[in-house]
Amino acid sequence: MTRWRRGLSVRGGEVAFALLGLPLGVLGGVYAVAVLYAGALLSLTVLGLPFVAAALVGARGIGGLHRRLVGRLLGERVAAPPASARPSGLLARGRVVLTDPVAWRALLYLLLRLPLGALGFLAVVGLPLGSVWLAGFPLWVRLLEPGPRAVDWLDVAGPPVGLAVLAAVPAVLRALSRANRALARALLGPVRSQQRVRELELARATLLAENTDRLRRLERDLHDGTQAQLVALAITLSLADDALGGAAPGGVVAFGGAAASGVQAGASAGSDTGSGADLGRLRALVDRARGQTDDTITGLRRLTRGIHPVALDGGLAEALPALTATSPVPVTLRLDLRERPAEVIERAVYFCAAELLTNVAKHSGARAVDLTASAVDGRVRLTVRDDGRGGAGIGTGTGLTGLAERLAVVDGRLRVDSPPGGPTLVTAELPSRL
Repeated sequence: MTRWRRGLSVRGGEVAFALLGLPLGVLGGVYAVAVLYAGALLSLTVLGLPFVAAALVGARGIGGLHRRLVGRLLGERVAAPPASARPSGLLARGRVVLTDPVAWRALLYLLLRLPLGALGFLAVVGLPLGSVWLAGFPLWVRLLEPGPRAVDWLDVAGPPVGLAVLAAVPAVLRALSRANRALARALLGPVRSQQRVRELELARATLLAENTDRLRRLERDLHDGTQAQLVALAITLSLADDALGGAAPGGVVAFGGAAASGVQAGASAGSDTGSGADLGRLRALVDRARGQTDDTITGLRRLTRGIHPVALDGGLAEALPALTATSPVPVTLRLDLRERPAEVIERAVYFCAAELLTNVAKHSGARAVDLTASAVDGRVRLTVRDDGRGGAGIGTGTGLTGLAERLAVVDGRLRVDSPPGGPTLVTAELPSRL
C-alpha cells in the first residue's frame, strides 16, 4: 500500500513547474530563436556583434531566473556560475561576453526548455483531461448522440484505459521533472573547468585558513612556552652571576655549612689562588651563557613576530601605522579601509608593505615614501611610492620576484613602475576574500 501511495504521489512544486513550463518555455524559446536569427542576419553589419553581446547578457540573466525557479519548485540546487569578468575597455568587455560559455549554455537551455515545457504542460493538463474523457466515454458519447446506441469495444475499453492513463500521470510528471533537473544541472551551472577552479579555490582557502590557525598555535606555544622558559633560564643565570660576583676572590663559598678553621697559612694561600681562577672562569662561562640566552630570546621574539605580528590583531588600521613608524625612511601613510579583509589577506598585505619598505631602505636611497592602503568593494590595494634612484623591477634581485609569487598564491598582482632616476611606484592588488 505504501508503495502504491508513493507511486501515485506528486509534489506540488513539480505540478507548478509543469504548469509554468509552457509559457516560460515559449518565451525562452522565442527569445533564443530570435537572438540566433537576428544575429545571423546582422552578422554582416556593424550591429551584429553588439546585438549578440547584449542578447547573451540577457540570456545569462534569464538563465539565472530559471536556475532559481528549478531550485524553488523542483528542489534542485544548481550552483551559480561565477560572474563574468569586467575588464576595462568596451572592446575587451564585448570580447568577454561573446566568449562567455555560461551565456551560450543558457541560450541552449532556453531552446531545449521549450519541448520539455510543452511535454510538462501536456502531462499535467492534457493527460488528466484525456483520461477523464476516456473513463467517461460511454456517457459522453450518449450525451452527444441521443438515442439508442449499441455497445462497442470503445465503451468497454475506455474506462480502464482512462484510469490507467490517470494513474500514469504522476510517473510521467516525475520523469519530466528529472529531465528538467538534469538539463538545469548540465546547462545552468558552472562549466566543468569553472567548477574545478572553484573547487581548487575553496581547497586553497581552506588550506590557508588551516595553516593560519596552525601558525597562530605555534606562535602561542613559542611565546607562552619556549620563550617563557628561556626567560626563566636567563633570570637564573643572572642570579648565579650575581652570586658569583658576591663571593670574595680569595674566600671559600659555603653552601649549607661553615668553612673549617685552623688551616695553615701556606695551604690557605695556595687554595685562594686556585679558587680565584676557578671563579673567574665560571663567571666568564655564565656571562657567555647569559649572552647566548639573550640572543636566543631576541631571535625567538623576531620569529614569533614574523609568524603573526601582534599589531595585526587590530587589523591593518593598527598594523600599518606601527610598521611605518619603524621605517628608517620617513613614510607618509594614507588609509582608506572601509572594510576589513580576511585574515590571510591582511597578513599578505602587511608583509608586502614590510618587504617594500625594507627594499626602499636598502636599495633606493630615497628620502621620503608615500604608502597608501585601501579596502573598498571587495578589493585591497597597496601602493608604495618613493623618490629614490629607480631602476627596480621584478627579477632584478630586490626580492620583488618572491613577493609577486607570494601574492599570486592569494590571487594578488604586483606591478612595478620604476624608471631609471625614479620615482618608483609599486602597486599590489588583492581580493578582500578568497
